[in-house]
Amino acid sequence: MNDERTFSPAAKLGDLSAQQKYEVDEQSRPNAALIHETIRAEGEGELERGAWALVCSAFAAGLSIGFSMVGEGELYALLPAGPARDLLAPFGYTIGFLIVVVGRQQLFTENTLTPVLVLLHNRSWYALRRVLRLWSIVLAANVAGAILFAAAMAHGAAFAPEVLRAFAELGHQAMRADFSVTFVRAIYAGWLIAIMVWLMPAAEGSRPLIIILITYMVALSGLSHIIAGSVDCAFLVQTGVASWGDFFLRFFAPTLLGNIVGGVALVAALNYGQVAPEV
Repeated sequence: MNDERTFSPAAKLGDLSAQQKYEVDEQSRPNAALIHETIRAEGEGELERGAWALVCSAFAAGLSIGFSMVGEGELYALLPAGPARDLLAPFGYTIGFLIVVVGRQQLFTENTLTPVLVLLHNRSWYALRRVLRLWSIVLAANVAGAILFAAAMAHGAAFAPEVLRAFAELGHQAMRADFSVTFVRAIYAGWLIAIMVWLMPAAEGSRPLIIILITYMVALSGLSHIIAGSVDCAFLVQTGVASWGDFFLRFFAPTLLGNIVGGVALVAALNYGQVAPEV
């Protein structure tokens, strides 16, 4: 006679064999508290890194993210104008993020979540100073790498004229809107990138797919990302189409503020709130 407990959905975990408990653990999704603690531990590690290590990693990320402009620009130049180009060209934008995230390079928008969880857990002036130190080093090195990459694209001879025109069009799109519109678009971009980071601990083998899907949505929607967009806008400055004033006032300032609001308020704070009683 069959034991009904073996097949009953109401069977308790205590009724399972060691092998069955292992299989349950393997099939279970990590809960929010576990994801939070995984990311917070990573944030602690980043806050403890030396300044030079952060500079090197963040500068490499600023250079690497430039391949988002290259990938999107190449597809934009190759595809005829129309819905197909609008849908397919943003896939090129994902390349730089794949390099940066999988390569574990320091990207500013990822740091609107990881070290902020540490700050929310240990609310003190000391923790705030550590976060601001990390942010300032990573942001400065990211932007320096992005500007250098844009200068190499603008003054080198590696790309065909139609591709260079595509790069310029991407820059115009990034600086076309006014301050308030760019700010709102940046909130959504910061929100999505921080969500991407939140999903990483549970993603396992799906991480590249999550990176591609999230960053594709950022590009498809024309959202503003502070580092990827810096490459596009700096390209316009390097080619004499825009000024540094345009770069900082029309793109950089509203995008930086929006990315911080999106990442900190809509992901870090809310996800900390749901697990605070447990941690």
